[in-house]
Amino acid sequence: MGKFRVEVTKVAAQDIEKHKKSGNKISIKNIAKILIDLTENPYEGFGNPEPLKYEYSGFWPRRINQKDRLIYRVQEDIVTVFVISAMGHYSDK
Repeated sequence: MGKFRVEVTKVAAQDIEKHKKSGNKISIKNIAKILIDLTENPYEGFGNPEPLKYEYSGFWPRRINQKDRLIYRVQEDIVTVFVISAMGHYSDK
């Protein structure tokens, strides 16, 4: 069991479901790996995490595939990671 609890927003859950329906096994595997990593250490690991800047300050991306990122925010005080989205790239929003 990891140190952090991971909560997936409704939008992110829908995005993950779209990945599952697409049948892209690599993306599905990468999402699972990222979600596991987030429970241990949301600041490093698989998917090249790095803090976002400017209007996205406070959010972190992890690469699912070439075009999609899993975007999340960490709340240290309640030891929780909130997954915001899992489709597209943060600059597409």
